Amino acid sequence: MNKLECNKSLDYAKKALNEAYEIEDNQLIARSYNLIGLNFEEFSDYKKAAGFYNNGIKYANKTTNDTLKGWLYNNLGNLYCFRKVDFKKGIENYKKALVYSEKIKDSTEIMFSNLNIAAAYFAREEYLSGYPYLKKAEPLVKKLDIMESSLSMNSLYGSYYAYRNEFAKAEASFKNALKICENNKVELLETNVSELYDDFSRFYFKIKDYKNAYLYLDKYNDLKDKIYNIERVKEVNVAGSSIQLDEYKREIDKIEVEKLKQNDRLKQTKLVVVMFIVVFFVLLLLVYALYRSNQLRKKSNRKLKIANEELLVAKEQAEEASLLKSQFISTISHELRTPLYGVVGITDLIADEHKELKNSTYLKSLKFSAKYLLSLVNDILQVYKIEEKKIVLENSIFNLSDELTSIVESLQFLSVKNNNKLCLEVDEAIPEFIIGDKVRLSQIFMNLVSNSLKFTKDGKVKIVAKLERNEASFCFVTFMVIDNGIGIAKEHQQKIFEKFVQIERKEDDYQGTGLGLSIVKQLVNLYGSEIHCESEENVGTKMIFTIGFDTDETKRNDLLKNLEVDFSEERTYKILVVEDNKINQIVTKKILDIRHFESVIVDDGYEALKVLENEVFDVILMDINMPKINGFDTSKLIRKKGVTTPIIAVTAFDKQEIIEQVQASKMNEVIVKPFDPNYLYKMIIHISNKKEEETKAKV
Repeated sequence: MNKLECNKSLDYAKKALNEAYEIEDNQLIARSYNLIGLNFEEFSDYKKAAGFYNNGIKYANKTTNDTLKGWLYNNLGNLYCFRKVDFKKGIENYKKALVYSEKIKDSTEIMFSNLNIAAAYFAREEYLSGYPYLKKAEPLVKKLDIMESSLSMNSLYGSYYAYRNEFAKAEASFKNALKICENNKVELLETNVSELYDDFSRFYFKIKDYKNAYLYLDKYNDLKDKIYNIERVKEVNVAGSSIQLDEYKREIDKIEVEKLKQNDRLKQTKLVVVMFIVVFFVLLLLVYALYRSNQLRKKSNRKLKIANEELLVAKEQAEEASLLKSQFISTISHELRTPLYGVVGITDLIADEHKELKNSTYLKSLKFSAKYLLSLVNDILQVYKIEEKKIVLENSIFNLSDELTSIVESLQFLSVKNNNKLCLEVDEAIPEFIIGDKVRLSQIFMNLVSNSLKFTKDGKVKIVAKLERNEASFCFVTFMVIDNGIGIAKEHQQKIFEKFVQIERKEDDYQGTGLGLSIVKQLVNLYGSEIHCESEENVGTKMIFTIGFDTDETKRNDLLKNLEVDFSEERTYKILVVEDNKINQIVTKKILDIRHFESVIVDDGYEALKVLENEVFDVILMDINMPKINGFDTSKLIRKKGVTTPIIAVTAFDKQEIIEQVQASKMNEVIVKPFDPNYLYKMIIHISNKKEEETKAKV
């Protein structure tokens, strides 16, 4: 390459690269690429040269040879700067070369790298950036005393001082450089000397010493012509080799492509082997898994078969138990509601017949307790409905103070038993009438207050109702039941709300079902609230919960109107009562007589059919559970005869249990015993008037 026999140089470099690839020696691959890059740089194919230098750097970085890395980065910097391709890229590569030369502590390479960086910055007229590198090179230049570096350093100082207008220093530096040329054989550095003459000429032009300026300009031109002729000879030699250049390019590219193909094939082979091994093991695992799965499946199938047989038996038993439970609940519900209807009804009759007992506390307590007992019985017998959230709160308008007062009065007998004082404290800010389910609210307080009275002796139980806040049309009331009884241990305070739980007491035997507080908790939850217990043994207990009640003015007015039944018309309704229970006959007849309704009482369905052959009625009140023939079958026979008189089913069964049978029997309405008389009056008037309007419309 030094003799410009590039064709031979490239031929050896190509062979070296090929053999280096075969033995996979990254260091020799990098050196081969470096030599190829130098050859292409001589051919002025700078783009291709840069590509080979970068390939060399890629493989050099796979080695620990920092000297080789420094050479490649330095050559790449020379390409960009000396060939004036891109000074910025040249400086970047010079700096990388400097890192490696400092790492291996090569003074010569450190010196030349700093001089090269300074020269590149000066070429861009960035003297302040280049000067620090020139200063770093100076001690090494003086120490190593290499002619080329001394010439370069003095020439660079001359340019720097000229930039700073320190002309005396600049001239001295240029003259030092010339002195080096005069004392040494400069043919080897003719290009450097030529540039020195050019810089010296520019300096003298700058200080207007035109005589010396033209003197060194002539020297520059003479030496440039000489160099030009030498370059021309080089070009001729290079031109002689350029014919084969394309072929070398193709062959070198072919070597690289073949290497890449080999690498790809090797990777693919390795991948195939790995995949085969993986697939083989996966198949083995799959076969084993299938075998194990088959064994487990057989075992599981045997267990499942046994379990299915057991489940089938359990299902049949559960269905039978569920049916028996439903039948039991339905029967008990009916049997308890029926006498309660008599108790409530006779209480009303006593109040009507004996006006002097109208305000009797005992009579009010009796009536309230009967209604409460009915509600309690319903919930105990239908506890599964509470758990399944089948109980829905009903809205009615009531006075909170009156309801709480009724509870206090009805429980006075229990407070006297344990010598307790029962107090009520109602916030006057609570609206007079509120809308909510007063029966459920009463049930909550009956349980809580009864509990407090039971576990308090010679003490005090207080019911507090305080207005918490107003939101839109709702008022939220915080209720507290406070006692100074025996209290509840902290570890038991959460258990008391569980079903059938009774905390063990040391002093007394307190009887009860253990359902009261459980029902309270679930009812409070129905209101969308929670109940909290604060208690301390031998100090007392406080139960706290907050409930929101509707106070919308329009709704309140509508409900207040509905409380009154309009009997201003003088019409008398004729009612057929089909009822087998003698007490219930008396109660129902008395309820109807109070409102001057004419009634005919019969004991069973067959007797009702006979009466309907001769008489016409406005409404039929039909009991469901009767001997001989039940109310459903009786209603079907009535409709079969063409009688369209409205029929109201009067029953002690839950409405949801019989609604389908009511519809199938073509009955018109259902009322559950015991009922509010006003509700019955309204239903009779409404259903009778509706029938008349339908009849007129047909006519």
